[in-house]
Amino acid sequence: MSVLHLLMLALVQGLTEFLPVSSSGHLILFPAASGLQDQGQFIDVAVHLGTLGAVIIHLRSDVQRAFRGIGHLVSGRRASAEARLVLALAAATVPVVVAGLFLAATGLSDRMRSIEVVAWTTIVFAGVLYWCDRTGRQAKSADSWSPRDAWILGLWQVLALVPGTSRSGITMSGARRLGYGREDSARIAFLMSIPVIMASAVLLGSGTVGTVDAAAMRDGAIAAGLAFLAALTALAVLTRLLRRISFTPFVLYRIGLGTILLWIVYG
Repeated sequence: MSVLHLLMLALVQGLTEFLPVSSSGHLILFPAASGLQDQGQFIDVAVHLGTLGAVIIHLRSDVQRAFRGIGHLVSGRRASAEARLVLALAAATVPVVVAGLFLAATGLSDRMRSIEVVAWTTIVFAGVLYWCDRTGRQAKSADSWSPRDAWILGLWQVLALVPGTSRSGITMSGARRLGYGREDSARIAFLMSIPVIMASAVLLGSGTVGTVDAAAMRDGAIAAGLAFLAALTALAVLTRLLRRISFTPFVLYRIGLGTILLWIVYG
């Protein structure tokens, strides 16, 4: 693959993984829109690992708290804030992992990878994001994120397995509905992405074992590095933006994109 192709893929993944606009939907659309060959699962894994590195750096203090929390759980200190963070992350991750394994085993995940599905989910969940943002209170802080709220958000996150939904978008929607502020909703969504991206990389990577040559490894390393830089930029920009604006610009973008896709599908 050319460096330009890898750069475009990395930008698509890195910039959209944490924005509420659906990275998986954009990655599905990319080959159709650009006329370039599908990047394949190995490159998908590589760009996911790049974004994983970015969110770990961006939330390094929370990640350090989570590692301390594991030690607290092992030593029986379940009431500490660090231990509750680990339990919340586990509660938020279980539903999507179980549902993801089911969809992969039944083949439903592959059947949903279509422009038509992406078009409809892009528009429908734009409406969900707008409604939750407009009606949600701002009464809770990410520091008070509880395992109960995490379990509820984990169920919301299951919807992100449908391409075009946006994992970040649906978890931010759920967090706003539960009463978290916009910036806190984004922080929770970013935290929830860490174990999910790890699980996704393992699932996708299991299908590429033994099929990767030296050229693919080189392409993967380039894509991962570029996606890391793009994601780090997106995380910083979104965090700053949400201190001043609502989710409405992302809602409008999704509606515009979905409308164009529907015109392509049915026109």
